[in-house]
Amino acid sequence: MPIDLRLDPAEVALFTDLYELTVGAAFFEHGFNDIASFEVAMRRMPPGRGFMIAAGIERLIEALEEYRFDAGAIEHLESLQLFKPAFLEFLSQLRFTGSIRALPEGTIYFPGEPILEIRAPLIEAQLIETLALNQIGFASVVASKAARCFAVAGGRRLVDFGPRRAQGADASLIAARSSYMAGFHGTANVLAGKRYTIPVFGTMSHSFVMAHESERDAFSDFVASFPTLSTLLVDTYDTPRGVENAAAIAARVREAGMKIQGVRLDSGNLDELSRKARRILDQAGFGDIAIVASGNLDEYRIAELVDAGAPIDAFGVGTALAVSDDAPSADFVYKLVDYKDRGRLKTSAGKISTPGRKQLFRGYAPNGSFFADMIGIIDECTTTVAREFKPTPSITVQLMETVFENGRRIMPRPTLAEARERVMNGLRTLDARYKALRKPAEFPVRQTAALGALVISEKLRAQKRQD
Repeated sequence: MPIDLRLDPAEVALFTDLYELTVGAAFFEHGFNDIASFEVAMRRMPPGRGFMIAAGIERLIEALEEYRFDAGAIEHLESLQLFKPAFLEFLSQLRFTGSIRALPEGTIYFPGEPILEIRAPLIEAQLIETLALNQIGFASVVASKAARCFAVAGGRRLVDFGPRRAQGADASLIAARSSYMAGFHGTANVLAGKRYTIPVFGTMSHSFVMAHESERDAFSDFVASFPTLSTLLVDTYDTPRGVENAAAIAARVREAGMKIQGVRLDSGNLDELSRKARRILDQAGFGDIAIVASGNLDEYRIAELVDAGAPIDAFGVGTALAVSDDAPSADFVYKLVDYKDRGRLKTSAGKISTPGRKQLFRGYAPNGSFFADMIGIIDECTTTVAREFKPTPSITVQLMETVFENGRRIMPRPTLAEARERVMNGLRTLDARYKALRKPAEFPVRQTAALGALVISEKLRAQKRQD
């Protein structure tokens, strides 16, 4: 049996809540399978967040390219003794034949905005709800956490140190991919490096030092084995003494034409210890040896260290990133917004949805920053929508694009580097008040007049459906 690091393509279709299948079976039995549009959006911002990063969309698309119920899946569903033979036969022939419109990965977005639209026969679209939310939700949450770290790091290197703390192997792969997209320089996760062509980084372990009779011998042996990967872990015992030992080894290997890359601080008062380390290294003539810090770091701690002027060149971020510890989830929803070319909405208290197929418009100021978003109807004209922004933007762009049509990808497969550049551009053009770590300003998002009118009319129609 293969190790379960990622879903086997043959099992993707079974990655669903049971009710998706029972609803699909009822739709099938009663003849409901016209074209429907479902939308992924986020109802409200997670605590402390001023923006989110779209991620996980490409992984979802890859899964849908191979979507099928194979013989093993059908046999399992048959064993549940819930589904009639005709529906199981229907599933055995089912492939994803629909279209996908989405924000490009790496796009900054805000609550209430459409992230992705699935348009397909009703049963197809219904069955993939769980898969869509699972792939987009966690990836976006971690990408947003990573982007917050990047925004406060002031250009210092950031590395994902989280695979050992992630909640499952696939979660660690998602975290590595999402964090690299959001500005991290690489990951400690070797499999993620292979799968996504992400740079991999590593230092040494405390056990390597502890297994030796002397710290200097441990450092000397490690440099001898890895002369180009020589970041020495100096906090196994007394950290300042460890830095002194690292400097002594650096002096020894310099005579052989080798260079120690850095020292890593993994515990204690990182501000104070980094200053001591920098002083020791500089006095020994090693101003080019970098100081790497790790150990319970997150964006808040990184910001404190940067603001304090701690001479730290790189940060390794582990648990806080891998699980997005202060905001591990967000209120993502997958809602039917259109069926038989008519808008549909839910009017539940506190969970109202917005009907109709949509487009997201973003207004840019003359200085290149974006200052407001408008959610409109899919076929609204950019020029018309631009007039509804206050003030009128110098440029108005449509953000959602069609990437899949009739069950096939119609745009080139985007690279992770392209998504990363999109994040970088977004962070550069997003005003600082929306990137604040605490109490960020609320970014202005409004509906166009046309969408507002559709909401009113569909609310009345929904009331009639209940009569």
